[in-house]
Amino acid sequence: MTIKKQLEDSLKEAMKAKDDERKKTLRLALSSITLAEKEKISKLDDQAIISILQKEIKIRQDSISESKDINRTNLIAGYNNEIKILSSFLPEQLSEDQIRTIVNEVITEIGATNIKEMGKVMKISITKIQGKAPNNIISNIVKEELNK
Repeated sequence: MTIKKQLEDSLKEAMKAKDDERKKTLRLALSSITLAEKEKISKLDDQAIISILQKEIKIRQDSISESKDINRTNLIAGYNNEIKILSSFLPEQLSEDQIRTIVNEVITEIGATNIKEMGKVMKISITKIQGKAPNNIISNIVKEELNK
């Protein structure tokens, strides 16, 4: 079953259960997916949907930071709950150590020695990790490892 289908089924369940927060979160995610499909003029595969879900989670993490900055602590619990809902549709995420191991294998594999080769390392690393970690975390680890 595709991730989009899982999201749609979960939305139906949330509607039946009258779970407004889950329903709202899933509708926002599905609307982002639909928008991306319209822009691309084709159906998205699971990898693209994972990328969209990771973006949605990142937006909420940024909103948490902003809410802390302006002392709106009443909003933080809602954002955390939305992150939890969206995360349940992602594959199991890798730890930083696991990502670092994969990145180091790629660096060794292609013989990268400096930051100028970051693009090559990122391309292969993202392919190997396939949605099991956000790209910004992979990028940070690649930078750290290439700057050693």
